[in-house]
Amino acid sequence: MRLLLIRHGQIQSNVDGVLDSAVPGPALTEVGREQAEVLPEALDGELIGSIWVSNLLRTQQTAAPLARRLGIEPIERDGVREIFAGEYEGSAAREDVHRYVESVLAWAGGDLDVRIPGSENGHEFFARYDAVVEEAVTAAREDGYETVAIVSHGAAIRCWSSARTDNLGVEAVSHLWLDNTGVAVLEETGTGWTCRSWMGNPITGVGAEAPAGPTGEPLE
Repeated sequence: MRLLLIRHGQIQSNVDGVLDSAVPGPALTEVGREQAEVLPEALDGELIGSIWVSNLLRTQQTAAPLARRLGIEPIERDGVREIFAGEYEGSAAREDVHRYVESVLAWAGGDLDVRIPGSENGHEFFARYDAVVEEAVTAAREDGYETVAIVSHGAAIRCWSSARTDNLGVEAVSHLWLDNTGVAVLEETGTGWTCRSWMGNPITGVGAEAPAGPTGEPLE
């Protein structure tokens, strides 16, 4: 089984460096729309059987051109939404971003009891994200295809991949970029998941030099 974790296209909050995780969230910028339009070509070699999106508008807009190309109706699940920033929502202050990131890294390192003020803890995050991945993989097996695409969010992809793969870990993920339309390619092994590639730059090639927001930067 092959799992493509795709970060959504650019939104204005990414440009402004703002923590923006509320539902439904903003629409894509002009750069983000361009990223979405060329995503099908960038993923042309992937035999994608289903596309899953969060309940935030930016993932749905990012997935739409790919879904049209493949003739697939995206499946919406709030379980793959961004990690809610809670009391830090809407902030661009470095100290707030740092506290948010510290919590995400704590979860990735196994300390699931840490709670983002006004938000969720690690147990709650992994329960919701795991449930969608399990549902997506089960559906793929039942329908006989091998590749699932999930259009999700920067901090969520980093945290889940760090904890659920056998070759990344918190130290690796904390130093990796994940720009808008960056993709983590995971393959299922006998013991779980292995990351085969981490395309921190946009797979679309669009917006490589553009700001990607706090969760696009290394989580240090």
